[in-house]
Amino acid sequence: MSWLALINPAAGGGRCGKRAPAAIARLRAAGMEIEVQHTSRAGEATELSRAAWARGQRRFLAVGGDGTSFEIVNGVFPHALSGDERPTIGMLPLGTGNSFLRDFGITKAEHALRALERGDTQRCDVVKATHADGELYFINLLSVGFSAEAGGLTNRRFKPLGAAGYIAAVLITAARLKHPRFSLRVDGGAEDTRPCVLLSFSNSRFTGGTMMMAPEADATDGAFDVIRIGEMGRLSFVRSFPSIFRGAHVQRPEVEQGRAKVVELSLDEAVDAMVDGEVMKLKLERLEILPGALEVVA
Repeated sequence: MSWLALINPAAGGGRCGKRAPAAIARLRAAGMEIEVQHTSRAGEATELSRAAWARGQRRFLAVGGDGTSFEIVNGVFPHALSGDERPTIGMLPLGTGNSFLRDFGITKAEHALRALERGDTQRCDVVKATHADGELYFINLLSVGFSAEAGGLTNRRFKPLGAAGYIAAVLITAARLKHPRFSLRVDGGAEDTRPCVLLSFSNSRFTGGTMMMAPEADATDGAFDVIRIGEMGRLSFVRSFPSIFRGAHVQRPEVEQGRAKVVELSLDEAVDAMVDGEVMKLKLERLEILPGALEVVA
């Protein structure tokens, strides 16, 4: 079966558009049959992949960053849940990087190319997020609070800098640290309304490139990890921030980690949420794991 490659030429400050032709040529030389389409605006990869799924396309290649993969996932789901065919997604990080692939030891475009040439796949979970205006799907993480605020600042001012840009946004956001409350229940448990710095619902371990938000997360285990950072002072937060690159932040007393299959939320209004690197306003209602719903080349 052929592949549909959706290329975001603007990813990575235009690096993706320059590097993509040689990468596609290499994969074709390895025997992959690839149709190529380019995107020129936000949301276009979702539209293209949805239309392709409707006409029978089942293999997709996201050429760009985390955002391109996110759009494709939201193009094929929920339609992919209605039949017996599971979608397959390959990822070629020629933009600012791909946090999800790090769980499988793929940290460079060369590693991703080799995985695509081998054709090995992993059956991975997808998380369905229901909100007041509909639903969306993600494979990496959804977070609210500090991380969403920092992510929004990154996208507005520092996107071309990649991981370094996110770190800059983190430091700026830390200077005005907040402790919002988000009412939630994990797997039908007691309501939790405690103030926190952030909540992260992580299907995989990494975010922002190399930050290990959820060191024990496993995208293949049928659950997502819930990371809660409780109240902290600004100075304490800034001093402890580097520990997130090793996943050691979860050892701090202010940090809690758990695992869930369903989280129900009751919010008074829409809040900023960072979903697989994209920041949007959502009045979240429910998060639910979809075990093994996606084949990922890794």
